[in-house]
Amino acid sequence: MTEALVTETLDAGVLTLTLGAGKAHALSSAMLGALNDALRRAGEDDATKVIVIHGPGHIFCAGHDLKEIAQHRGDADDGEAYLRQLFDDCAEMMQRLTTGPKPTIAMVDGIATAAGAQIVAACDLAFASERATFSLPGVNNGGFCSTPLVAVGRALSRKHAMEMALSGGTYDASWALGAGLINRIVPSNSLADEVHAFAATLATRHAPAISSGKATFYEQIEQPLATAYQSAGETMLGHFMDPFRIDEERATWAKK
Repeated sequence: MTEALVTETLDAGVLTLTLGAGKAHALSSAMLGALNDALRRAGEDDATKVIVIHGPGHIFCAGHDLKEIAQHRGDADDGEAYLRQLFDDCAEMMQRLTTGPKPTIAMVDGIATAAGAQIVAACDLAFASERATFSLPGVNNGGFCSTPLVAVGRALSRKHAMEMALSGGTYDASWALGAGLINRIVPSNSLADEVHAFAATLATRHAPAISSGKATFYEQIEQPLATAYQSAGETMLGHFMDPFRIDEERATWAKK
């Protein structure tokens, strides 16, 4: 049987999307389509509260499928139309990780290269094991990791992001933690348990507040200070005027 491109497992409100179809978990056209579709459906599913992206084995995600790209060099346009569609599909999927209504967590227990590192940066949170590594190796192949830098450059300082892109080197989990690419380092043998425990707790929070709060964070972070406070204030007002919040606080005060 052919290995599934993306395997979906829902437990206690936590949807784990496990990348498959090869040990490198490369982002082929089909993989991008499957992952984007899974994220879209998860965003619309009330039972899903948190989404975890998991690349099993020693490679979290090796980026775009270079073999598939090479095959399209035989096209009449040398693969230009294919590449345009590939990058459009990738951009849509990456944006869904960030702008979707559910919190996203990357669980990294191995190598995250190029678009694989982009997934890590695009997720709201990232937990990694001590054996995880990260790289933007485009310069090593005569190119530059411009699209991965969209997410990486927003997660890291500019100098950290440019160091990754200009060096093409491999960076360990400790460097990634210090640079802000990941939230914490967890032993490999307990990574899955810790990520799920964190996500399961997050899944118990009031979903509408999480969704609007997440959207406002990414909106205001790009705005001038005064506009950012105005945007955040409107969202906070909505939180406090939510009937769920009002009923909870009335019940609390009634007990005193």
